[in-house]
Amino acid sequence: MSHISSPAPIDRPQIRRALLERFGPQLSAEPPPEPMRLQPVVPVRERVRRALGVPVLAGIAVFTIAVVVAVALVWFRPHRVEAAPSAAEAGRGVTETSPQRSTSNGPSDDGPRFVHVVGAVEHPGVFRMPAGARVEDAVEAAGGPTEDAVVAGVNLARAVQDGEQILIPNRSDAAEPSAGGGAASGGAGAPDGAAQIDLNQVDATGLEALPRIGPALAQRIVDWRTANGRFRSVDDLLEVPGIGEKTLDGFRDVVRAG
Repeated sequence: MSHISSPAPIDRPQIRRALLERFGPQLSAEPPPEPMRLQPVVPVRERVRRALGVPVLAGIAVFTIAVVVAVALVWFRPHRVEAAPSAAEAGRGVTETSPQRSTSNGPSDDGPRFVHVVGAVEHPGVFRMPAGARVEDAVEAAGGPTEDAVVAGVNLARAVQDGEQILIPNRSDAAEPSAGGGAASGGAGAPDGAAQIDLNQVDATGLEALPRIGPALAQRIVDWRTANGRFRSVDDLLEVPGIGEKTLDGFRDVVRAG
């Protein structure tokens, strides 16, 4: 058998020196390559946020400035102050409207009615009634009839007229016609032909002295006489608006058509 010798050990330093002597000038002339730098990857959401962040902030800033300017304009704008009417102007307004009320002969169809309720009621007085009110409503507005009131002869279903007087008699008033025995007066009796009021001569003020005749009814009597001529009889008063049989019976004996 032949003897196989083991390989000689490699002299690494010697090889290195040989390589440097052979390729040393070339290796020293070329600069070493720069290491590769990797750019960080930015997520899509971050890119969108960066792209929209600046316009949104700018829009918010513009909107805020616009609101501040608008508030400042409204706040510092001079306001017009309406001057209160003077006492003279207020008085002139009342004076101008007063004649309209005094010259009116009556309310409109849907206006209020002012009636004077007297006699046997709890609270006699002048009451404002709505359009379409009845005598019964006016009596209730006056507190209702008293215990000794006699309402059998009063037409409670009649519509009230503006300015009229509604008389609710008591037991003594209702007994007066029979106690007088014949043609006794329903309110202020008078002898035949004595101290009677001439319907064709008396004015509105004189008519107001009659029972159940207020200023409005008195003016209507005068207006009827002006439009239709002289009264030919006392019964012609029934043609005057607001005068019925009961109202006329209250003063029939104290008036005449002369």
